[in-house]
Amino acid sequence: MSDIRRQSIISSFVVYFGFALGFLNTYLFAREGGFTQEQYGLTGIFIAIGNVMFSFANLGMQTYIHKFYPYYNENTAPARNDMMTWALLTSFMGFLIVMINGIIFKNFIVAGYIRTSPEIVKYYHYLFPFGFGLTIYSVLEAFAWQLKKTILTNFLREVVWRFLLTILIILSFANIISSFDLFIKLYAFTYLAIAAILMIYLLATKRVHFTFRPSKVTVKFRKKILTLIGFVWGGGLIFNISNVFDTLVIAYIMPNGLAYAGVYTLAQNIASLIQAPQRGVISASIAPLSKAWKDKNFDKIKRIYHSSSINQLIFASGMFVLIWLNFTDGIFTFGLKKEYLDAKNVFLFIGLMRILDMGTGVNAQIIGTSTQWRFEFFTGIILLTLTLPINYFLTKTMGVIGPAIANLIGFSIYNGIRYAFLLKKYNMQPFNSKSFLTLILSGAAYVVSHYLFHDKIGFGWIVLRSSVFMTIYISGILLMNLSPDILPVWATIKKKIGIGQ
Repeated sequence: MSDIRRQSIISSFVVYFGFALGFLNTYLFAREGGFTQEQYGLTGIFIAIGNVMFSFANLGMQTYIHKFYPYYNENTAPARNDMMTWALLTSFMGFLIVMINGIIFKNFIVAGYIRTSPEIVKYYHYLFPFGFGLTIYSVLEAFAWQLKKTILTNFLREVVWRFLLTILIILSFANIISSFDLFIKLYAFTYLAIAAILMIYLLATKRVHFTFRPSKVTVKFRKKILTLIGFVWGGGLIFNISNVFDTLVIAYIMPNGLAYAGVYTLAQNIASLIQAPQRGVISASIAPLSKAWKDKNFDKIKRIYHSSSINQLIFASGMFVLIWLNFTDGIFTFGLKKEYLDAKNVFLFIGLMRILDMGTGVNAQIIGTSTQWRFEFFTGIILLTLTLPINYFLTKTMGVIGPAIANLIGFSIYNGIRYAFLLKKYNMQPFNSKSFLTLILSGAAYVVSHYLFHDKIGFGWIVLRSSVFMTIYISGILLMNLSPDILPVWATIKKKIGIGQ
């Protein structure tokens, strides 16, 4: 557990630094005199459609790596390990199929967007390099996670990728990038850039090898591999489409769809601050979970499940309240366009969804690395069946806030089913009294901070309001020892800096 804790904490700091860059980018996009709402919305559409392309093209290669890496690693010499050869080749062929179909059916795909979001049609072909870069990077990232290079991969995805975007924005403001047309075309290649960096690292350190000769592991587990990737690819496809359908349906349905997509993208990006630790926890836990299932170490799996739940719940609840306390003040204080005030209520429901998702721990990763991975496919179907029609209906009737409410409903049911499955099948569940105390503490700290400063506007008041909340919240966490990892981490920090010796 200590290795998971160390990697999770360092990765969380890396991710938060990346999110600080992301917040800077969001500010530069949304401030008065910056990019238009439509332009900002288009970047969100690139991410949404890129994820759809990746979902089709990866063909389950991430889960193939997560599930079978321990078998290849223990039974195959590095030079004869053919895992990455088949993973990258399969993903490349998958994307080639996606691209060919995207070109053939272009008119059918974009027909609905011509009226509400014509910029999508204009830059349609530049969606392909963005999606291809995301696909290749994600496959390489899955392999690097098994090598326990989670800090590196999080640094590339969360920091380097956002830093490239920061550079593009600054060059645009300096008129070195003379138009948004050139900006968005360069933006389309950003994921290819970080994929190239990761590939060069893996080759330079001789951590990846390529051979087209099937290893004994590939031959032995061929049928199981094909069955696995068939089910998991379908489940992952369904899950990812459910995740990005909200942005796509806004651009498709609402008049001036990209402007509203910009509002929704702002809410999503701010809500992503809540998610920062999740990525570090997931990336650090995949390899230990895979090995624990292989070794039938159920006690370790239960410990990871509980620890991931309470740690993420503490982070998510605290960050959600901090943002909610300062949302309106931040719009005015930092000079963002007043139209982005509409993002506050969108953030409310997205934020609650993030708390729910993180509070249930690494349930998806536990199921996905177990022998019950087929269950992920069936829960994915349930999620898609719920979210697509509810998203469409609520967007038509409620506008930009509709998809956020729809996703909260869908993911509540989705996580509830997975929670019940793990409880019944393996007698595993992540909650205890400390989970309830965390929610009570965050609510009480919010009430105090809001009551004292709710009518104050300005940067100084943001700092003071946040400081009061954090003092109450962190003190409560330490006094009640809500997380099994916080006190050991604090002891390590004190030892490093020489306090109390």
